[in-house]
Amino acid sequence: MSRKRNKFLIALIILLVAVIIGTLAYIVIKNLNESNERKSLENVAGSYASGIENGTTSATESATEVTSPSINVKKVENPIDFKSLQQQNSDIYSWVYIPNTNINYPVLQSHLDDNLYLDHDIYKNYSFSGSIYSQICNKRDYSDRVTVLYGHNMANGSMFATLHRFYDTDFFNKNKYIYVYTPDRKLTYEIVSAFEYDDRHIMNSFDFSDDKVFSDYLNMIENPHSVSVNKRNMELTTDDKILVLSTCLNSGDGRYLVQGVLKKDEPTK
Repeated sequence: MSRKRNKFLIALIILLVAVIIGTLAYIVIKNLNESNERKSLENVAGSYASGIENGTTSATESATEVTSPSINVKKVENPIDFKSLQQQNSDIYSWVYIPNTNINYPVLQSHLDDNLYLDHDIYKNYSFSGSIYSQICNKRDYSDRVTVLYGHNMANGSMFATLHRFYDTDFFNKNKYIYVYTPDRKLTYEIVSAFEYDDRHIMNSFDFSDDKVFSDYLNMIENPHSVSVNKRNMELTTDDKILVLSTCLNSGDGRYLVQGVLKKDEPTK
């Protein structure tokens, strides 16, 4: 009886040790992969967006009204090498940048699989970090009333993890703008609010073609009934275009949303 009990205990100990070793190995490999992916992402920014200096470019720029591209409007410099990017992957259609964060990434959209870039990098390789992406319910030219971009809240600080800096009121007050580049435009969004929200699919939950629905949504982002809210006193209208940056919370099933309103639309060269 004692011998059988000893064998059982030995087997149990071996099993527990194997589980612990396996868990530790998984954590080490995961952290190593995430570290390598972050370095790879930094290389992407260095290779294709060398004109953007993280934390400095246009950080104090004033954006007071929307200006539409015109043949007579002076073109601004486009720092993104879209030609080379799109040779790598034609799903890359824009670039998002927020000063004083780590957000300086290409934006992708797959016409075949809405969630492909949830766990694939810009080269379509499997990736823990995934990519910044939109879904086909949004046009690639940012002409929709509401455009939603998704990104993971990565422990290594990549993707949309540093959106969480907008929890801090001082940081929110000092950092007002989101910049989006397309191959021929620079879009400047002023951040309206940042807050926790539930995990509903925004584009599927609201019919933004309905003026009343859109107006109610604008009122919601102007005056969010949520925890950890930071907002600016702004009056939005149904003529406005909204950009939503969506990422996971640090815990729970909800989302952390940073929402901006288009203030400048400039042609680029």
